[in-house]
Amino acid sequence: MAKLVFDEVGKRIYETGVDHCVLFVQASDGTYPLGVAWSGITEIQENPSGAESNKQYADNIDYLNLISKETFGGSIATFTTPKEWEECDGSKEVVPGVFIHQQNRKTFGLCYRTQVGNDIDGTDYGYKLHLVWGAKASPSERSRSTMNESPEAVNPSFTFDTTPVTVPGFKPTSHLEILSTAVPAEKLKAFEDIVYGSESSDARLPLPQEVLEFFSESPTPTTPEEENPEG
Repeated sequence: MAKLVFDEVGKRIYETGVDHCVLFVQASDGTYPLGVAWSGITEIQENPSGAESNKQYADNIDYLNLISKETFGGSIATFTTPKEWEECDGSKEVVPGVFIHQQNRKTFGLCYRTQVGNDIDGTDYGYKLHLVWGAKASPSERSRSTMNESPEAVNPSFTFDTTPVTVPGFKPTSHLEILSTAVPAEKLKAFEDIVYGSESSDARLPLPQEVLEFFSESPTPTTPEEENPEG
């Protein structure tokens, strides 16, 4: 047995910031084949809901407690949006430079990064990759203000809800996190080449099952010749 220790040096962990956001518009086959960089993000809020208690009574006692399904949604605040966002927001370019609104909204996915810091390394300690699937944006309010001595850029916020994706062996999910300090560095680098793209492949968003299988795979064993190529 050991006594609990609080506030140990190097273990004062916190999370901050948001960057490296990628938008993936869902294809007709349910995949997310092509990602585009989304610059100008100022805030991403995660708003899970549900999982509410619904007590059932019998025999003059609390007989059981049913929990409602949990859902995931959120909002995105940004100074600008990529062109691919237009159809996710119910807009369509009919002819060059002319956009019609109130159209069908496409489903999309996201990948974004938040910094994880501690009391020694600060935000160089690590980061989390957040993956979101099955998202659909809702109409959002936009405010246009007059220019004055303290001008501000328009910073619209888009809310979204999600439809969970099936994951064998688990309940369906719309959100998954990958902690850089807890997975092998070479695995993380290879995975980032998938979601951010590389010189040889476009960015794409794997479905949850593929992500879990990717990080569950054992490292490829090396042969004696590979370990000692000079013999």
